[in-house]
Amino acid sequence: MKPSNFHESGSCRRISEILSRVGDKWTVLVIVQLKGGPLRFSEIKQRLGSISQKMLTTTLRALERDGFVKRTVFPTVPPRVEYALTPLGSDLLKPVSEMANWAVQNTERIERARQRFDGATG
Repeated sequence: MKPSNFHESGSCRRISEILSRVGDKWTVLVIVQLKGGPLRFSEIKQRLGSISQKMLTTTLRALERDGFVKRTVFPTVPPRVEYALTPLGSDLLKPVSEMANWAVQNTERIERARQRFDGATG
């Protein structure tokens, strides 16, 4: 989409919805975890640590709905379920990784700015 089309009817809403999904804390962390290949639910949960089972389920369903993640159920007893990035999810890895790297590289600068702001307004 061309930048000049951002203000066309409905474009801003659609862009906002997508950015809300891909900018979500858990979305970013799940996408990064799946970078190395398919994982089971329990493996993702273990790697993320502080995420609740409900939040992980909600995040994975949203990512599957939006086409970033594929859920595969294997016919075993009990059923084995794996989650993997789709080609669209893999495409998302680059900007997500760049944003994460930017955040790490600029954490101190942001903290200093917050301290200055809080000192000036407090």
